[in-house]
Amino acid sequence: MLKDKVVIVTGGAGLIGKKFCQEIIRQNGIAVIADISEEMAGNVIQKIDSKGLNSFFVKLDVTSKDSIQEAIKIIHEKYGKIDALVNNAYPRTKKWGKNNFYNFDFEDFCENMKLQLGGYVLTSQQFALYFKNQGFGNIISISSIMGVYAPKFENYEGTEMHSPLEYSVIKAGVNHMTRWMAKYLANTGIRTNTIAPGGIFDNQPQSFLEKYRKCCTSKGMLDSEDISGTLIYLLSDMSKYVNGQTIIVDDGWGL
Repeated sequence: MLKDKVVIVTGGAGLIGKKFCQEIIRQNGIAVIADISEEMAGNVIQKIDSKGLNSFFVKLDVTSKDSIQEAIKIIHEKYGKIDALVNNAYPRTKKWGKNNFYNFDFEDFCENMKLQLGGYVLTSQQFALYFKNQGFGNIISISSIMGVYAPKFENYEGTEMHSPLEYSVIKAGVNHMTRWMAKYLANTGIRTNTIAPGGIFDNQPQSFLEKYRKCCTSKGMLDSEDISGTLIYLLSDMSKYVNGQTIIVDDGWGL
């Protein structure tokens, strides 16, 4: 389905990114793992593409224009084209998730806005410039249902978890960034969409998992591979007229 398509996945060595890269390779595409950690990326390549025939690592810091431009140059020199960018990186500060609405570190809040939302905007901008010159391109951003709906705060009761305000604000910003870019980039051959997944299982407390499950249709918390099919659809020509959309994959959590 993705034969010979060159797809860059930022944060490609992470929890979700490595599953994306694995599925891209499975669909005969070329997965470029764009990550700040060469060691983690190397481990991922060994697991999903041991011969290194359909994957490639490029070091990338989504908050650095120079880093992004250098990555684009390296990828273009190797493959001669870039078909798609997947904004999936998840940079955050050491205080991430520790602030609450009534008492939070404003500077830390702003830093996380810069790292995540700012990183998506900057990376999209630089790849859009490349895609415009190339004549085609595809930008897919990973958001969250927290950017579409308000949190169900009762699910967090009795745990040390909570849903940070900055997370919802950032993800809502990603959703609207997608719509804005789709309109702005009209008639350039570039399309842009967002996937807003439900919660991804990452060893959360059992009490939280049970409450979360009651809000859903069947499974509850998703595994990384549960959203890979939607990504492949958006990367493929099957979705060539889908543009400016936020596609929710949440097992009915928002119903």
